[in-house]
Amino acid sequence: MKKEDFLALGVEASLAEKCAAAVAAELEGLVPRAELDELREENKALQASVADRDKQLQKLKEATGDADALKQQIESLQKQNAEQEKAHKAELAQMRLDSALDAALSVAGARNGKAVRALLDTGKVTLGDDGKLSGLEEQLAALKKSDGYLFADESPKPVFRGFQPGASGDAKPAVTPDMHSMTYSQFMAAQEKQ
Repeated sequence: MKKEDFLALGVEASLAEKCAAAVAAELEGLVPRAELDELREENKALQASVADRDKQLQKLKEATGDADALKQQIESLQKQNAEQEKAHKAELAQMRLDSALDAALSVAGARNGKAVRALLDTGKVTLGDDGKLSGLEEQLAALKKSDGYLFADESPKPVFRGFQPGASGDAKPAVTPDMHSMTYSQFMAAQEKQ
């Protein structure tokens, strides 16, 4: 308790100060409640972990009758885990290659990425550690020469000069003001100009 708590109970100020000092001295060596709760939870978790380990050890003791079968089972599980990790890495590498290839085709101006990809030999395209594709530029250049229609035109569009059907040679018409947003005096001024 603090001095204020003792004062609230009606204890005299000098006596409240002495009581607060005595309580502080008594509580000095004790662990705060939050730390105690934390340690209790950690203790429960450790006890559960030890119990779990004991169960696993008991299962191993029961299975040790056939040590060769246990070793074979462990080896087969290790092989399965290694194969799964290898397959996962290969899948990630293929996903990275596919996304880099799609981005490169988009930058190259491919109109249909699937069609262009079908004509590419993706076995010759590799993705480097720096994220750059090697073997793609040559294939894209050859495709642009042979099947240029698959890519967007890089040449500028022609500008026609002279007579153009449907276009008038007059100056642009004057913009009519919005009558709904005008005040009455602005409306009258616009009417007089016309």
